[in-house]
Amino acid sequence: MNNASWNEFEQRVSVEELLHVAIEPLAWPMPQALALALAERNGNALAAIAALEERRVETPDDDNPLVQEMRRMDAKLTALVDIVNRLLVPPGTLPVQRLVRFNARGAVLAADVALPGDAVLLGLRFEHCRSLPLELPALREKQFDDGRTFVAFTSLSDAQSDAIERLVFRHHRRKVAEARQLPG
Repeated sequence: MNNASWNEFEQRVSVEELLHVAIEPLAWPMPQALALALAERNGNALAAIAALEERRVETPDDDNPLVQEMRRMDAKLTALVDIVNRLLVPPGTLPVQRLVRFNARGAVLAADVALPGDAVLLGLRFEHCRSLPLELPALREKQFDDGRTFVAFTSLSDAQSDAIERLVFRHHRRKVAEARQLPG
């Protein structure tokens, strides 16, 4: 067990969400060709997720025709992405949603997530971009008494780690903002 990986994970901002989670066994050490292919696919997925999550401040009283046209185009693009997602990955074919806490260092998986070995390919699908999963090579690092498992991500480039950190930060910031808006 590598406590250094767990300590690095714990010291960083993480987010806990219900995501579509798929886990496959992974040959270890991972072949270089697979690592390169995953890096390219993950880079594309992270860029798409970032673009689709981008939110502009909406001012309902803005009557600028350009702003109104941009809103219409944004709504059309959102509808188009949703249609493509549903065609490529129909809701019935998605992996089950599971509670996952993750950041750029690793993920804590729920007790009901069975790992097929110590080296796995963790697929995370986000609701607004279901057709492009993040496929993260990971090694089992820590088993908790309550059944949860910590897996540490391996073979991520600095660019991928930075993109995942930005993704986590956006999701964390959104959750904080939603919590502030709740009465109580």
